Amino acid sequence: MDLLYFALLCSVLIFVHELGHFVCAKIFGVKVLTFSIGFGPRVLRLRGRETEYCIALLPLGGFVKMLEENRQEAVLPEDRKRTFESQALWKRVIIVMAGPAMNVLFPVLLYFAVFIGETRFVPPTVGVVLPGHPAEGRLFPGDRILEVDGERVGTFAELHRIVAKSPNQELRLKVFRNKEHVEVTVVPEEKLVHKPLEIVDRVGEIGIKPSRPAAVVGVSRPDSPAFRAGLRTFDVVTEVRGRPVKTFVDLEQALEESRGATVPVTYLRPIPVRALGGLADLAVYESGVAALTPETGNGDLLARTGIEPADLYVAEVPEGSAEWDAELRPGDRITEVDGVEVTAWSTFVELLFTAPDRPHVITWQRSGQRKSGTIELRREDWIDEYGQHRPRFYLRASNWSPMVAEPYVDSPSAFKFALESAIDETYDVIRFIVVGIVRIMEGKVSISTLGGPITVYDVIGEEGAKGVSYFVWAMAVISINLGLINLLPIPVLDGGHLLFFTFEAVLRRPLPLRVREIASLVGLMVLIGLMGIAFKNDVERRWDVIQGQFKELVG
Repeated sequence: MDLLYFALLCSVLIFVHELGHFVCAKIFGVKVLTFSIGFGPRVLRLRGRETEYCIALLPLGGFVKMLEENRQEAVLPEDRKRTFESQALWKRVIIVMAGPAMNVLFPVLLYFAVFIGETRFVPPTVGVVLPGHPAEGRLFPGDRILEVDGERVGTFAELHRIVAKSPNQELRLKVFRNKEHVEVTVVPEEKLVHKPLEIVDRVGEIGIKPSRPAAVVGVSRPDSPAFRAGLRTFDVVTEVRGRPVKTFVDLEQALEESRGATVPVTYLRPIPVRALGGLADLAVYESGVAALTPETGNGDLLARTGIEPADLYVAEVPEGSAEWDAELRPGDRITEVDGVEVTAWSTFVELLFTAPDRPHVITWQRSGQRKSGTIELRREDWIDEYGQHRPRFYLRASNWSPMVAEPYVDSPSAFKFALESAIDETYDVIRFIVVGIVRIMEGKVSISTLGGPITVYDVIGEEGAKGVSYFVWAMAVISINLGLINLLPIPVLDGGHLLFFTFEAVLRRPLPLRVREIASLVGLMVLIGLMGIAFKNDVERRWDVIQGQFKELVG
């Protein structure tokens, strides 16, 4: 099957590339003698009015043969204006660029086919508002965002795209809240997103998430009504007075109606269990019922019951970690980092990773007592797949705050979503490949990252085995690679022809044929050298596999 996937990939991408040359040549009246896909013996040949269409046995290349004056074939007088050389310079540039351009633009269609197949979308409903971010005090859990600056949004993905493209720009949101339509203005804050190859994106964020926290409770005060009733941190509330509860908002609403009255609260308590002889940690849930009596008064849920979301409570601390050595333990509630109050686990993580390479003083609560300690994030130095040395930092402590997703919806503008997503993805891949080529030239990325046909064969085989969408996605990336590599100013590539045309535009005459022949020979040698390096890299990556297969053959 891998061979079939590889043959299909090569055939499609070569056809698309040569089709670009062919169509533009026809548009400008150039006589096309042969349109061939593949090399070697011809397995199919069709004769048109003036063009021969061929499919050859080996789908590793292709060509469009146009009528040229420099060829040995005689050119009839009536065809002299139909030769490639007789065309205006700008027409020849377009004909040559059309092949790589098709390879670069074809992925828009491929990505579109993938995105248009998506049928389940997260609705643009606010589940969580992160403290300290622009949405705080402006948007609230349960808000349904209908429009942004007059543009209708039907999914959270559409909302995210608009916000991401609008850092530091005021946005007007039309929101459905409590059965009413309200308008809200918010200015997304700018966030730097660091990607491989030293690419930095500036994106907008307002600090909302689409899912809501589950009804997992945190209980920090031993003197609180919740603790006295028997509730403990990480208990999952399932019912209040027989009323089903799924999210923490559901829990708040149910207890809001029970001021001063004792209500039965049904919960599930996770009990850690060592399984498989200690190789795995599992949790078994025990059910229970607590008789909770919320205090009277006008305070919030925490003040009246001692219950709050479990988001800031530590669920796991590996023994031997810096957090464990600082005496942080499961059940502790994080309150501060370096003297800055923490109101959400995401804020806790942000503060630590703002300066990941220095010690941080964290403060927490345990059984109503304040404690503190100093931790350093665990650092690992590694070399990524592009040969760049990178530090990677880890926070070993973790929380447990499961989320409840909103029911999926259909996108009211599926075509628009698919097209915009396809264009964005194509742009991102183009930028990534261009930056990668520049980084290799700068020496910041090792040339060992280059891959050849063996790597392409492996990748397309693996992706094809996963499914059609994975195969199409990989084809899109490889198509863009093919198009951009063809634009490199190396004679024998399309970019080499464009280089010749540049000299022709400057000198007002074509370069001498002998100069072009020598340049093409040099370009061919450079191309063979690059292919040799890529092949060497392919062999080195698969050396263990090759050795194993060789041993099987001889032994």
